[in-house]
Amino acid sequence: MKILAVIPARYDSQRFPGKVLAQIGDRPMVQWVYEAAKNCTDFSKVIVATDNQIVADCVRQFGGEVEMTSSNHTTGSDRVAEVAERYPEMTAVANVQGDQPFVTPKILSQLISPYLKGESPMMTTVACPLDLDIGYNDPNIVKVLCDRHNRAIYFSRASIPYFRNTVDVPVFHHLGLYAFRRDFLNTYTQLEPTPIELAEGLEQLRVIEHGFAIRVCLIEETLLEVNTSDELSNARRLIEQC
Repeated sequence: MKILAVIPARYDSQRFPGKVLAQIGDRPMVQWVYEAAKNCTDFSKVIVATDNQIVADCVRQFGGEVEMTSSNHTTGSDRVAEVAERYPEMTAVANVQGDQPFVTPKILSQLISPYLKGESPMMTTVACPLDLDIGYNDPNIVKVLCDRHNRAIYFSRASIPYFRNTVDVPVFHHLGLYAFRRDFLNTYTQLEPTPIELAEGLEQLRVIEHGFAIRVCLIEETLLEVNTSDELSNARRLIEQC
């Protein structure tokens, strides 16, 4: 079983340009992600994928492996797929987002755990408990609803589900980590963008709208993401306290 980890690192982020190079403690954000992936012994190879020379130079400076990709990709998964094409010997491919500085080897192992067990889902992702008091109404936190087999029903930035009645429901805080069966990654890149995907701005909805399944791997710990400047400040404070 060979599993490739690709870290798409786009410099020209619409919401936060240069985010992957933002300094957190003594390292840029992308270095935190790269080191976590390298420390996950379940990965056969770890590569940063970028179309920006500044990012590439930064990765090489800290000793990371980087490959250049096209600047025409519209999603991180498209960038991952370009790199994956160069490694046909891989069984599965993980998309480890470059804005997850607090991701751990344990979480990454959980992401690819179905493949390690000999299963072959088309796609997997990770989710953790949702703090309903804080995250339910926050559009920066993506929510995922799951069926009874831990397959995603829907992802949204909106407050889902609507609680007409007070009951326990399988709604979780979705984390932007994905893994693909290698052949499905090729299929995914050929799928037409879909209306709900475009409305929500969430590329994973394309998979569901085309009738494919996403396995959601649940973890207990929450993971601080960096989507905004405020979250970057929180990340820096957290590192200072360690």
